[in-house]
Amino acid sequence: MSALSELARKAVDSRFLRFAAVGTAGFVVNEIALWLVHHLTALDYYTSQIPAFFVAVTFTWWGNRMLTFREHAARASVLREWAKFVAANGLGAAANYALYVSLLRFAPPPADNPYLALAAGTLFGLVFNFTLSKRFVFRAGTRQ
Repeated sequence: MSALSELARKAVDSRFLRFAAVGTAGFVVNEIALWLVHHLTALDYYTSQIPAFFVAVTFTWWGNRMLTFREHAARASVLREWAKFVAANGLGAAANYALYVSLLRFAPPPADNPYLALAAGTLFGLVFNFTLSKRFVFRAGTRQ
C-alpha cells in the first residue's frame, strides 16, 4: 500500500475528520437556509438565523449519525438523540461566540482581528461540539 493511499485511508477512518467534513457541509446548509428564510419571509437576518440553525443542526445530526458515529446511533430514541445533539451544538455555538467576542474585546493585536477571532471561535466550537457529541450524544453503549 502506498504512503498516499495509507494516508487517505487514515483520513477516512478519522472520526474527527468525518465530523469536520459533516460540519463543513452543515455550514453551507446553514448559509443556504439563512438566505432562503431571510428572502422568503419578512424576518431580519438575526431572526432568520434561528430556523436556519435548526435546519443546519438537523442536517449535521443526520450526517454524524450516518457517517461519524454510525455504530453508536440510537435505534429507538431518535428524537431524544436529536434533542441532545441540538443542546450540545447550542452549547458549542455559545462557546464559539464567547471566544470570538472575548478575542475581539480583550486580545491584543493581531488576535483581535475579527477574521482570526472567527477562525479561533470556529475551531474551538468544532472541538467542543465533537467532544460533546462523542461523550454525550453518541456514546458507546447508548443505542436505546
